[in-house]
Amino acid sequence: MDIMNIPFGITNWAEIPTTRHTGDQGYALWRTQQFDTIRVRMVEYSENYLADHWCSKGHILLCLEGELHTELDDGRSFTLTAGMSYQVADQAEAHRSSTSKGAKLFIVD
Repeated sequence: MDIMNIPFGITNWAEIPTTRHTGDQGYALWRTQQFDTIRVRMVEYSENYLADHWCSKGHILLCLEGELHTELDDGRSFTLTAGMSYQVADQAEAHRSSTSKGAKLFIVD
C-alpha cells in the first residue's frame, strides 16, 4: 500500500454518517472515509452477524471491541478480541467474518 496525496487531517468518527449493510445474518454499520485510493472504516457488527460473501480484498483490521470470527476458504478459522488485528493481501486468502457477541472494528483497505 502506498499512502500518497493525503494531507494531514483529523477524523471525528462520531460525525461520519453510517451506512447499513445486511449480512446473511445480522447487519454491519459502516462509517467510511476515502483518502485517495485508501478506504478507512469504523465498522460495527451486530450480534449474530454473518457476512453475506467471501471477501478477497486485502485489509488491515483491528478489533476494538467484542469478538470477531474469521473463516478462510481453506478451512482455517481465527478469533480476534479487543486489541488484536489481522492483515491479508488483495486476492490472497478469501475470508468471511462472523460474530455472536458483536464487534467494533477499524479497517484500512
